[in-house]
Amino acid sequence: MKQTEHICPVEKAGILDSIFRRSIQNPKKIIEPYVSEGEIVMDLGCGPGFFTVEMAKIVRNTGKVFAVDVQQGMLELVAEKIKGSEYQEIVYLHKAEFDNLNFSNKVDFILAFYVVHEINRDNLFAELRSILNPDGKILIVEPNFHISKKVYNNMLGVLEKEGFEIILKPTIFLSRAVLLKPNNTMLKKNLK
Repeated sequence: MKQTEHICPVEKAGILDSIFRRSIQNPKKIIEPYVSEGEIVMDLGCGPGFFTVEMAKIVRNTGKVFAVDVQQGMLELVAEKIKGSEYQEIVYLHKAEFDNLNFSNKVDFILAFYVVHEINRDNLFAELRSILNPDGKILIVEPNFHISKKVYNNMLGVLEKEGFEIILKPTIFLSRAVLLKPNNTMLKKNLK
C-alpha cells in the first residue's frame, strides 16, 4: 500500500466512531448477517474499532477478531477501547504495512469498510483471497460520495478476475456494498 492523502489520520478518528455515525451506520446491523459465533474474522482498516467490538460480540470467546490497520495509533485506540473487557482475549491487533498486510492466518470473513479506496496497490484482492477460507466471505463497502459508480464497477470487475464471485449487493446508507466469496470453480481451473 502506498500511503496516500486519503487515509483518515488518527487525529480524526473520533468521526469514525461517533454517535452520529452509529445512528446512520449501525455496526451490528451491518455485520450481523455475515458473521457467526466461533468464526475467525478480520476488520481490515479497523480504524478506532467501530466494527471490531461488534464483531467480537458476535464471534464470542470461541472466535477471533483480527483488527488490522497500517496506523499504529488506530490500533492503540482499539487496544484502549477493549482494555479490561472480555474482548481483550479475542481481539488481536495487527499492524499491516502499506505494501503488504503481512498476515498469514486464514479467516472466515473479512470486512473492508470504507478502506479499499485508501489502498493503492494492485495485489490487494489476491492477498485477501489468499487469507480467506474456501467457504469464507468478504464484505466490501465503499462511500458512494467518494467512489463513483464507474470506479466501483471497475473494482467489481477486478474482483471477479481475481477469483471472487458476487453473492449479494446489500443496501448500506451512503455506500456501495458487495458481499463476495471465492469462486472456487475458477480457482480450481487456474490450478490445472
